[in-house]
Amino acid sequence: MIEVQEITRTFAGRGGLLRRPGVRALRGVSLTIPDRGAVCLIGESGCGKTTLGRILCGLEDFDGGDLVVDGQSLAALKAKDRARYFRRIQLIHQDPYSALNPTRTIRQILDDPLALRARQLGQDGAWVAGRRDELLGLVGLDPAYVLPRYPHMLSGGMRQRVVIARALTVDPEVLVADEAVSMIDVSLRLGILQLLRDLRDQVGVAVLFITHDVATARYVGTGGELHVIYRGTVIERGTTDTVIQHPVHPYTQCLLSAIPVLRGIEEPGAARIVPTAPLDDRQEPSGCLFQPRCPLAAPECAERQPPLSQLGGTVQEHACLFPEDRPVVAVPAAAAAD
Repeated sequence: MIEVQEITRTFAGRGGLLRRPGVRALRGVSLTIPDRGAVCLIGESGCGKTTLGRILCGLEDFDGGDLVVDGQSLAALKAKDRARYFRRIQLIHQDPYSALNPTRTIRQILDDPLALRARQLGQDGAWVAGRRDELLGLVGLDPAYVLPRYPHMLSGGMRQRVVIARALTVDPEVLVADEAVSMIDVSLRLGILQLLRDLRDQVGVAVLFITHDVATARYVGTGGELHVIYRGTVIERGTTDTVIQHPVHPYTQCLLSAIPVLRGIEEPGAARIVPTAPLDDRQEPSGCLFQPRCPLAAPECAERQPPLSQLGGTVQEHACLFPEDRPVVAVPAAAAAD
């Protein structure tokens, strides 16, 4: 189990002619990734979801809070002692075209980490070859076809499967999939999403899925939790289906209102809303962070920032002074007619 406890991260500003203030990427984010579980993070670009994913993989440091892996606080460890914990959390890159070394064959790309793993386990070259073929089969690739080839000789979907196989070479407990299908042809995305779901059952790995696409979050996060992030803070969370079907925070409702409606098949939700202004991260409101853009803001929203609190009678949590379940999700046309 991995626990993120009030993690904060601020990037320093820039001086000189191109003066730019510092950016508060994370403002105290907490979440738990259970064994074999699925947690999805959604939010618009710049909300801090990728920064959180990189912190979990050890690619970014955090300023405050703590990261606890199986009861071990990483804040209490020196950087060199954290490596073996971060090895259990592997990143699936967004861009499969730049994630693989173009000068090495798929055999070489997989053999290098497997050779290190073999030495740790006291295994030999035969184990490396067997494990390599096993992993490729697990991600749906034919070893005889892909092993002698270079990355540029494979399709985007096949490359992403190789990236997933490489992540599995170190036997991770968590896969962090950061927009893992955004650069893959639409016709191939479902196969990658299904693979991420299958790995939870077949390998026992947990998945942290980072996306701005609500549909993919719902598919991968079945049976898991959905966390909605805005400007580095969680503003709503709960089970995936509950948050999508019954959002109570206006920001979540704006995200769901932006989903295209299939005319003739669906009808838009009766209470769809949109932000009143574009995001300006230079503003630091004294109250709710979403208040300057919220179409439903009240005067009280500018006075204090609401804490994340539980919605009465449910396990769903929100950070809104006036939460309300509004029908923003599209419904089938036949149901709307009735």
